[in-house]
Amino acid sequence: QVQLVESGGGLVQAGGSLRLSCAASGRTFSSYAMGWFRQAPGKEREFVAAISWSGGSTDYADSVKGRFTISRDNAKRTVYLQMNSLKSEDTAVYYCAGGRFGAVVVEVYEYPYWGQGTQVTVSS
Repeated sequence: QVQLVESGGGLVQAGGSLRLSCAASGRTFSSYAMGWFRQAPGKEREFVAAISWSGGSTDYADSVKGRFTISRDNAKRTVYLQMNSLKSEDTAVYYCAGGRFGAVVVEVYEYPYWGQGTQVTVSS
């Protein structure tokens, strides 16, 4: 059974930084793409960033390009999301997701495995 456990969320002031981590277990981590999504109150879950199985390919939502960086350490079975220059509109529950294949994908339905989420709150 695949398990994804996020950590690193919290309260930060606008302009600050946070790093989210997602530890995976239950399958060959290095074979699959990973993604980060977020969901604000009253809004649909939206794509934030994704990374291919090797880390050689990444993709980002326009709203976070240049501020967020996704990375992975296959030896540690962990994917990260470094978030800099945070804005109040980044406030949401952030979810780690595991893909079906190795290539980067950006749609919610393309990820069968999800973590429980971690709250990120940016105060202005």
